[in-house]
Amino acid sequence: MSDSLSGSTRIGITRRCFTAAWFAFAALPGSARAAAPTPLTFDTLYSEFGVRGLVFSPTVKASVGKPVSIIGYMAPPLMAEATFFVLTREPLAICPFCQSDADWPSDIVVVRLAGASPLVSAGTRVTVTGTLEVGTATDPDTGFVSQLRIVDAEYRRGP
Repeated sequence: MSDSLSGSTRIGITRRCFTAAWFAFAALPGSARAAAPTPLTFDTLYSEFGVRGLVFSPTVKASVGKPVSIIGYMAPPLMAEATFFVLTREPLAICPFCQSDADWPSDIVVVRLAGASPLVSAGTRVTVTGTLEVGTATDPDTGFVSQLRIVDAEYRRGP
């Protein structure tokens, strides 16, 4: 009799613990819960090209400061191990620091890694996940100017 009673008690405690944990998780603000990143594509970065240049899409504007992911190609890096790289729609053979900005496509994304990491060879397709930043910014170390950045980022090979 005590075995069946203790078995019922264990189930009851487990259910109570689970229920309490679920309610505690549900009460957390949205930012505290792990949110799936918003998927971006190079086709959805801009909504139009106006008199003032490219206009960020509603999806990009709504994703500023939030986790995002995007698939693209790592441009040729300046060094084998770095804390950032340039993500492009198509594989490129030119280095971003060796050419004028006229040679660069407008739809590039600067990726700032969470820490130094060995980079893959140019032309390798990668999926990047991190926090989206928008607006003109100049890197103090390189002088590289960007409009879109994914910061605190991680990447993996392939889609």
